[in-house]
Amino acid sequence: MKFLLIFTFLSNSLFTFSQTELGLDCFANASSFGGSFGVGLKYGIVKNENIIFGPSLRIQRSWSNFYGQKYGFTIYGGGGFVHYRLNNSLFAGAEFEVLKSPFQYNNLYSPKRWVPTCFIGGGFSHEFVNIGFRLNAGVFYDIIASPSSPFFTSYVLKKENGVPVPVIYRIGFFFPLS
Repeated sequence: MKFLLIFTFLSNSLFTFSQTELGLDCFANASSFGGSFGVGLKYGIVKNENIIFGPSLRIQRSWSNFYGQKYGFTIYGGGGFVHYRLNNSLFAGAEFEVLKSPFQYNNLYSPKRWVPTCFIGGGFSHEFVNIGFRLNAGVFYDIIASPSSPFFTSYVLKKENGVPVPVIYRIGFFFPLS
């Protein structure tokens, strides 16, 4: 948390003449075995109208109905992100976060631990000038793919043997601040 505060202070101090944006992304999934929903908050510094980067915060609620035993967890943490926007139509990016999570999928409940995630990906990006926001909709791959990742149940692909592939969908909205 201290890192995020220092990064935010330095970002504001070093880039006071840059445009800033507030980003909000969300995701959700659910099944009869459980699910999760969450939001991520991003403070972005825009350079050259193509590159946006900055700190991020995330909170998510997950639940499980594991063989009739019900569990619910709140997961939180932070990190940083960088996106490259191309021609107001596409974006590519990386998003690194460390999240406090109780999940370890070979042992459902374990003490909370800090779990790193590092998603790389991209997708559609378009600024709606008349409405006053930018929409990013993309697909991301977690290159760390920790078995304790709180996104484990949100992975959208599976291999033939049923093992999840660490890919998620993410929709984000960015609102200009300056």
